[in-house]
Amino acid sequence: MAVYKQTYKDYSGKRTTPWFRFFILARYSYARLFQSRFLVLFLSACMFYPFSCAVFIYLSHNSPLLAALRLQSAAMPPIDGQFFNVYCVVQGSLAFLLTTFVGPSLVAPDLANGAMFLYLSRPFSRIQYVAGKMTVLLLLLSLITWIPGMALYMIQTGCVGWDWARTNAWLAGSIVLGLWIWIVVLSLIALALSAWVKWKIAAGALILGVFFAGAGFGAAINNVTDTKYGAFINLMEVVRTIWSDLFRSSSSTDLSVNEAWTVLGVTCALCLWLLAKRIRAFEVVK
Repeated sequence: MAVYKQTYKDYSGKRTTPWFRFFILARYSYARLFQSRFLVLFLSACMFYPFSCAVFIYLSHNSPLLAALRLQSAAMPPIDGQFFNVYCVVQGSLAFLLTTFVGPSLVAPDLANGAMFLYLSRPFSRIQYVAGKMTVLLLLLSLITWIPGMALYMIQTGCVGWDWARTNAWLAGSIVLGLWIWIVVLSLIALALSAWVKWKIAAGALILGVFFAGAGFGAAINNVTDTKYGAFINLMEVVRTIWSDLFRSSSSTDLSVNEAWTVLGVTCALCLWLLAKRIRAFEVVK
């Protein structure tokens, strides 16, 4: 519309609160993602292991049913830190696979189609853009990780009593903290790689490569140099070290807890730096 006609009018409708404006991106992303039947089936499959754990917890405290099955309660593994550590490993692996499927489709299409300038030319900051895209992964991964984990904790509490909950309150904190660490790391890596690789398939392959190639190269470095420094690029081992410390279970990793926290901090800082370099309202063409 020509400006000289003086028919342009500013938008006078209801405006979204700036603090919650990033939810707009998440809402439309969810509407697009849940059109995929594969995603819905995968999310359903991710509930199989938590459901199995819930059945196991109920079974371990049901003496008549154990007697009918000719099982002894003393022979059942205890519901302790090791139990929830294994839960985190299983559900964390599924969260990683879900990230490789969802993550590349969040930022890469916006950059490939030149939509980034349209977003940031509106009252929408770079932080809000990253927060909106990251919220998609945070909520999806929470649905299959710490939320079912806390449900298992509450089921165990209901079977044993509140005395167990008070004694093992640290388990609840470990479940939430340990899985939130993994969720944030996965989300930042997925967004950073998706921002730098505009092709979704290549971005997904690169996310897989960061973890699997990192584990392979780390093992090779340790074998060749006879040191443990290769473990610094093995993010899976880094997170397992932190989980083992949080759940007070034995660990066979080569890293100390302080080294693992340092590696995660450096990884998150590097991902934020990559996003800051890529998510901007202009592009330099050489």
